[in-house]
Parts: sequence; structure tokens; C-alpha cells
Amino acid sequence: QVHLVESGGGLVQAGGSLRLACAASGRTSGVYAMGWFRQAPGKNREFVAAIIWDDGRAYYADSLKGRFTISRDNAKNTMYLQMNNLKPEDTAVHYCAADDDYCSPHGCSESTEYDYWGRGTQVTVSS
Repeated sequence: QVHLVESGGGLVQAGGSLRLACAASGRTSGVYAMGWFRQAPGKNREFVAAIIWDDGRAYYADSLKGRFTISRDNAKNTMYLQMNNLKPEDTAVHYCAADDDYCSPHGCSESTEYDYWGRGTQVTVSS
């Protein structure tokens, strides 16, 4: 089992920045990839970004490239999401997830690929 806890959400004005963190504990040695997903009210959960734990390869939703950066600190078992130039449409609950198995670049963007999920952190961007 892998336990995930997100932090760093909050209220920010449009154009501002936030840095989310996801702390992993438990059987983290088996994690292949970790990802960020988000879900806005009345919408489906959508992929934000993913990172391969060993080598740091990163994948992003096309619409978010250039504004969001995913990273990880292996020593701290923590993944981050730096979000810049935030927009009101970024308002959502942001979830982190971990995958025990290999995922392709496309597969890592699918929520069904992931085995473990955090409870989420709210990001609210005011206009």
C-alpha cells in the first residue's frame, strides 16, 4: 500500500502561482509513476501531469504545457506541481496518484492506470 497526502492548495488571484506537494509513504519502492489529476465541479476528472519516478521523465496535458511543471524529490518521497499564471478555469480539486506498474506516455495520462490516490487539495483561482 502507498499512502498519498496532498498539500499546498488554496485561494489565489488570476495570474498568481501555487505549488502543490504530494507526500508518499508506505511501499513507495514499487512506484513506477506518479501523476496529478484535477476535477472541477460538474466535470470529469482530467489529467494534469505525470512523472516517472526513477528518471524524472514528465508528461503534461497539452493545454497546460508551459504553465505547470511537475517534479519530484526522491529522497523525500514527494512530488510537486508548480502552477504559474493560474486562471479561473484551473479551479478544481487536485489529486495525486501513484502507479505500481509500467505506463506508456499515453497510459500515464489515464486515471484508470493508477493504483493509489490522495484525498485531494482544493485550488481556487479568483478573477
